[in-house]
Amino acid sequence: MVIVYHENNKVISVWKANEIILFSGKNIVATLFEIASAFPNELLIWCHSDFKSNLNFHELESIFHHKRIMASYNPFPNSFLSDGIGYVDESVFINVNKKVTYPTWQMSSIAGGIDASVLLALKDNINVSDNLDYFLHSLAKLTMHIGILCYSEPKLLKEIPNQTKINNCSNFVLFRFVKQHYRTRWVFLLFLNLFLYERKIALLPFLLSLFYFQRKLKKSVLDNIEIQSTKKVVELGTIDVIIPTIGRKNYLYDVLKDLSKQTHLPEKVIIVEQNPNPDSVSKLDYLASETWNFEIKHIFTHQAGACNARNLALAEVKSEWVFMADDDIRIDKIFFKNVFLKIKEFGIDVMTLACYGEGYLSGKKHEIQMQWGSFGSGCSIVKNQFLRGMKYDKRFEFGYGEDSDFGMQLRNLGIDILYVPNPEIIHLKAPVGGFRTKPVLAWQNDVIKPKPSPTVMLYKILHLNEKQIRGYKTILFLKFYKKQSIKNPIRYFSKLQKQWNRSVYWANQLKNQE
Repeated sequence: MVIVYHENNKVISVWKANEIILFSGKNIVATLFEIASAFPNELLIWCHSDFKSNLNFHELESIFHHKRIMASYNPFPNSFLSDGIGYVDESVFINVNKKVTYPTWQMSSIAGGIDASVLLALKDNINVSDNLDYFLHSLAKLTMHIGILCYSEPKLLKEIPNQTKINNCSNFVLFRFVKQHYRTRWVFLLFLNLFLYERKIALLPFLLSLFYFQRKLKKSVLDNIEIQSTKKVVELGTIDVIIPTIGRKNYLYDVLKDLSKQTHLPEKVIIVEQNPNPDSVSKLDYLASETWNFEIKHIFTHQAGACNARNLALAEVKSEWVFMADDDIRIDKIFFKNVFLKIKEFGIDVMTLACYGEGYLSGKKHEIQMQWGSFGSGCSIVKNQFLRGMKYDKRFEFGYGEDSDFGMQLRNLGIDILYVPNPEIIHLKAPVGGFRTKPVLAWQNDVIKPKPSPTVMLYKILHLNEKQIRGYKTILFLKFYKKQSIKNPIRYFSKLQKQWNRSVYWANQLKNQE
């Protein structure tokens, strides 16, 4: 382990095994690469000199449990980039929960670390900056999509002193960052949003940003960095499967057959069969007529709704792990075997797996494991200990957003969600079956139709910050303009503003429900 103490973007001292090592120190980022070249198999830690006594050495081994982890911690309430980045980026990686381990590319120079092998792999592919915070933000933003796992990690510091705030970067830096790491259109949208919502005309930062080029990295640049976590996340290796179903008897049978052929068998399969017809009975006769090599817990309910069904199933889970499945998927016989190999490899507690329809074009698939901004309720593996007490929020029932909300519940517990391209799930996307009725939602007969859907708005109110919501509003207004009949922009804006306000109203009504 090599530790670099710095101040004002200058190296103060470099330590290894309690000995001082001499380096040029002219440029802090260049010095980091210099150290990585000298010690290619070491963990490289940086720490601001003011926080030297707060660096938590006892947690470093558990934090950096494999070579593709980058973590830092900023104890201040604000970040290096101003919150104006929310106008551009609506992802879960912006509104960071600093109380727990949280996925984000917003790295900090206060304290953090990365394996030297990662810097060496990027040495000829990434720009050196004289500002450590900017470099770390850029490094994380570029590498998060190609397999580096980036975290805000409070365990890096101990006895954190009370802090007020740090100075945000200027609009010049913000616009430059957006131009270098997003599509060019976002620079225009940032300029527009600052004017619309803050009455700021950032003309010079906008114009100067246009002279910068977008930064990119090849997907293969990190291929030679091995991943083998030292974190033990699998004890028993037992797994239960939960499947909500409605009117897909034949498809569900195929799923059960696939599960029965697994080389690593599930302990229990929990099936929640729904049919809102009060006179209906179960159609799944094969559950009793055939012999299965795992326990089946069958729950039949007249109450429709995926949130309710999954909550009923989660209450029955006993095994160490849970596979949250759909009733119209197909998996091969070594699916669970490969799942546990991946879990052990990354030391991860939640995985969302690749789930594509038959014949899906391979070129459009996400082929690299990465931190995932959503959650798949029909294609995820979750460690059971983190599900205790968790439920799908029934305020999202029959709407949109329950999957994303469940993912945010996990992240706010300090649990990251990793997307893994293999093993792959085939999603047949079966046609709707059985007796189904469309529920009458509270806003369905509203004179002014809310836009977006109130459940979508509810998710954004619960989990995004104000500027992210405003940025989404601008995009919604612009995208929908060409799809509707009102071409007078003033009339169009007036109508959509009323629809937006109704959506906010109904979302708040939902928010206030138990």
